[in-house]
Amino acid sequence: MKNFVVKTIANAGALAVAIWLLQDITLSGGGTGRKALTLILVALLFGVVNFVVKPIVKLLTFPLFTLTLGLITLVVNALMLLLTSWLAGLFNLSFHVHGFWTAVLGGLIISIVSWALNVVLPDED
Repeated sequence: MKNFVVKTIANAGALAVAIWLLQDITLSGGGTGRKALTLILVALLFGVVNFVVKPIVKLLTFPLFTLTLGLITLVVNALMLLLTSWLAGLFNLSFHVHGFWTAVLGGLIISIVSWALNVVLPDED
């Protein structure tokens, strides 16, 4: 359970950095408390998307991973971020990613920040 909480906090922090750095990734509405709650919910949604959908996409695109020496990972991460944005709209969460190239850059930022936060934060169960 502690590992799940740590990963969710890392996702929320990484999403917050991407929102802060890129003007085309937005989190709007309400005050600070409302935005923090929305950010945690989006981080949970992002975690579920990465846990359920990403392995299936990686399996189906395995030849492209081999052909591009793993660079297709940037595209897969962007698609997971766009899917999270779409699902957030369905759940009336005020998180939106505007455009594919913004999603590519956002996915790269989220990957780097999430990796760094997972190194720093404890991961014991």
